[in-house]
Amino acid sequence: MRHFFIFRLAKNLLISCLLALFLTGCGGGSDDGNSDNTNAIFVNAGADIQTVENTEVSISGQASGQAETVVWQWSSSPQATITHTDTALADAIFAAPSVTTDTTFVLTLTATNSSGSSDTDTVNVVVKPINVAPDAVITFEQESGQPDNTFSAGSTLVLSGSSSTDADAADSDNPIRSWEWQQTSGDSVLNNVVTNAASLSVVMPVEADGQSITLTLTVTDGEGATDTELVTLFVLSESETEPKANAGVNQAVFSGERIVLNGLAETTVNAGLPLNTRWDGTALTSGTIINASDLSTYAIAPAVTEETTITYTLDVTDSFGHLVSDDIEVKVRPFPIPLMNDTGVTVQASNNAYANTQQNDFPGQDGQRGSDTVNAAGLFEKAGRGKAGFDFTKLNSNGDEEDDTSQAWSCVRDNITGLVWEKKTDDGGLLDGENTYSWYFTDENGGFAGTLNGADAVCTLTNCNTEAYVSAVNSAGLCGFYDWRVPTHEELMSLLHFGLASGVMLDEEYFPHAGSVNNLDKRLWYWTRIPSADGVSGDAAQNAWAMDFASGLDNFLNKSSAARIRLVRAGR
Repeated sequence: MRHFFIFRLAKNLLISCLLALFLTGCGGGSDDGNSDNTNAIFVNAGADIQTVENTEVSISGQASGQAETVVWQWSSSPQATITHTDTALADAIFAAPSVTTDTTFVLTLTATNSSGSSDTDTVNVVVKPINVAPDAVITFEQESGQPDNTFSAGSTLVLSGSSSTDADAADSDNPIRSWEWQQTSGDSVLNNVVTNAASLSVVMPVEADGQSITLTLTVTDGEGATDTELVTLFVLSESETEPKANAGVNQAVFSGERIVLNGLAETTVNAGLPLNTRWDGTALTSGTIINASDLSTYAIAPAVTEETTITYTLDVTDSFGHLVSDDIEVKVRPFPIPLMNDTGVTVQASNNAYANTQQNDFPGQDGQRGSDTVNAAGLFEKAGRGKAGFDFTKLNSNGDEEDDTSQAWSCVRDNITGLVWEKKTDDGGLLDGENTYSWYFTDENGGFAGTLNGADAVCTLTNCNTEAYVSAVNSAGLCGFYDWRVPTHEELMSLLHFGLASGVMLDEEYFPHAGSVNNLDKRLWYWTRIPSADGVSGDAAQNAWAMDFASGLDNFLNKSSAARIRLVRAGR
């Protein structure tokens, strides 16, 4: 009995201690601890949310504990727009942004009471993308002269899906991830053809009967959505398929120049071969068409007194009797009075050779334009005569005109430039063509007069130099003129005939005794009046320009060099 009492007393004491521990911390507490628990605030941000992109979601929360006066604050990770106009309330609006995949935004709600105590809680908002399906678009170039979606047998057609779009593409420059082309009707045109690219190149079937073929394009965007577009094409039979004619490009030329007639004639069906072609021009004004049945040929522009437009037509006929035509327009203007000589070149060049035949694949070159070509066409009016487009008149010792057949002439007038040139002799005298001189002028000499008497120069004068020669010829009054001078660079070049295949590059029927070119290494240098900036020493030009009538090249020579002279006077 005594033992039972002792056990009961101990049990009561243990219960009392546990109760005290629960209420006071068992072992003692403090007033401060009781004060903190009294001011505590506890936040609940609510349950997780799921929504779609570009929508607004209402968010809110609750607080317990000391929550009479609370300041609320929302934040988002990753960052997103939250509209929270009244921080005294937990209510706010979350703006779900555009996304390409399911994206979780962690929203944090913080509540702070008037005692400065605060607590936070989070809510997850899962934003899902809304995938707008792409728009498949097929484009192609319609065959000229055919109804919509109709094409010749054997023709090649390129269809493109590159204009397909996706309104919600993450990359607007590359909205489509993949393309797939298929055929659903008609003779197959997809054999050995790439069908998984943005464009599709197909050859229309060639059959005795016309038919239709249907092609589809399926595009897939970056989010896996698809769209399909189809197109139905109508294919002509081989006997309905006409040939093609292309007359080339419009042109503008002068009277007497060559008009390039370089056409294209083709058919996409072998049964239409052979093709017959013919060029025709505006009646009576088209000039001469050379070999009008040749697909690539030329015409000589007619003589006109005012600008005239001529139409040239290329006719193409196939074995089925189809006739197709194409035109070009050519503006022909009167050939102007030339103020300088042409080059003398009438041959034409390809990419590897020279030829006397028309080179339509290389249009616009020297041999197709200018007074040399007009002269070859017989439409260049000359006051005198001369090779190619050059126009010379012989003058006697008094400066009067001589007949072209005369052998007694002393000077030559260039009727193009108006320049009058001396004629060389072979009599060993003052005008002998073999005489040579150093370059020497006391004024306008580039700071250095030159050499008074070149060591290698040979002539009939005491001092063999340019100035002495000019003085001697003027004293003699060649052809009755006393204003002879050494020509400029441009004046001397105007005599060069680049079209001569051999010999001196000069019309020797008017300018004999110009020198020999039998030795390929020999140069026929003729002085110009122009000092050269090359070879300047101490601000003094040591060189002067000269022209080689063996090669047509110009170069600078040291003023002491021995070179020939051909004097000139007058000019336009």
